[in-house]
Amino acid sequence: MSNLFYQAHGRKPVLDQALGVYMWDQDGKRYLDGSSGAMVCNIGHSNETVLTAMRRQMEKSTFGYRLHFETEASEQLASKLAGLMPEGLNKVFFVSGGSEAVESGLKLARHHAVATGQDSRWKVISRSPSYHGCTLGALAVTGYAPLTVPFEPMMQAMPKIPAPRAYLDGLDANDPATGQYYADMLEAKILAEGPDSVLAFLIEPVGGASTGALVPPEGYMERIREICTRYGVLLIMDEVMTGAGRTGSFLGSDHWQAPPDIVVMSKGLGAGYVPLGAMIADERLVTPVLEQGGFAHGFTYAGNPLACAAGLAVVNEIEIQGLCANATRMGDTLLARLKGLMQKHELIGDVRGKGLLTAFEFMANRDSKAPLPARLNAHQRFVDLAYARGLIVYSRRSRDGVEGDHILVCPPLIVNTDHIDEIITGLDASLTAFSQDIHAELKAG
Repeated sequence: MSNLFYQAHGRKPVLDQALGVYMWDQDGKRYLDGSSGAMVCNIGHSNETVLTAMRRQMEKSTFGYRLHFETEASEQLASKLAGLMPEGLNKVFFVSGGSEAVESGLKLARHHAVATGQDSRWKVISRSPSYHGCTLGALAVTGYAPLTVPFEPMMQAMPKIPAPRAYLDGLDANDPATGQYYADMLEAKILAEGPDSVLAFLIEPVGGASTGALVPPEGYMERIREICTRYGVLLIMDEVMTGAGRTGSFLGSDHWQAPPDIVVMSKGLGAGYVPLGAMIADERLVTPVLEQGGFAHGFTYAGNPLACAAGLAVVNEIEIQGLCANATRMGDTLLARLKGLMQKHELIGDVRGKGLLTAFEFMANRDSKAPLPARLNAHQRFVDLAYARGLIVYSRRSRDGVEGDHILVCPPLIVNTDHIDEIITGLDASLTAFSQDIHAELKAG
């Protein structure tokens, strides 16, 4: 019996070691980490450069409270991150994870509004489906019913607009008119809520677990930037999953001309070596807050020197190894191979993604876009089939969390073509077994 509990019943093998893109359990079975954990381990496991940096920092100090000391590690990482951000985003606030980063971004936006006489602004518009974290504040801006409904009485739910799922709506994602169609929903929502009440718009530049690597349609990102500027609404980019090179640039939003006012990131920033996240904001937002007595917010481990030393080593490895460029090259290869699987396996109804954030979605019928019946629990069944074959992938449901099973394939950014071959072989075998089971159950009714 285990004294631990997380989301559900069931036990898993005990992890023994991990190196590069592979992991081994205590029985010696090898697994290819085809999802980088939960899209976290961007530079792979057990990178010796990062481990050396952590050992060096541990010999100096493992903790220094930010109200008592500045630390070289946190200053160096903050400087590094500021240099990688869009112009003006040069103030960094460290946290321990993605939910904390999102909370920090929301609260800074609100605190800035109060500090500048815009007290009426408090509403944060987000999208549905979306996922921004598991705290009550982050859930308030999340559009994913299975995670939000149990806690609705405890939180202030925020306004939502539809995510730009052109593939489900029968629209051409490459047509700028499609991007404008979805972006104009933001303007309509701002006007409906009252522009003076809207504080910010929060989005993932490329969708994560809730929409399965959804890439915005042409013109969408530029249009939402324009709308936010027009109405004085802050644009917050949730780069928790897309940041640190995952999509082929350091930030996912770098692919478009839509610079944010605030960036929140985690996951690949610490890359699984330490709990680490960051909020990076434009100086014009931070200065009024500090001048009025300081930011009324903080966490005990903010700017922890051990975490920041590891994070700095991770970011350096991303640059030194050229992992953004590799994510682009290997992502193009992976996406093409996934589309090949779609031609072979009729249950795959859509393939999408950018860089090494890719996914495919199961459908009962490609023409009608009908999802598989939710009762089949297809996404979890497929993950289990792949896991049994030594391939780790990640799954969720892209239609409000209740149906639309999708599989995220997001290996570490260090993957090569041999690893991609191994991933596709594992997926192909798993899809064959999965299709047989599902077709049999569909036929049986």
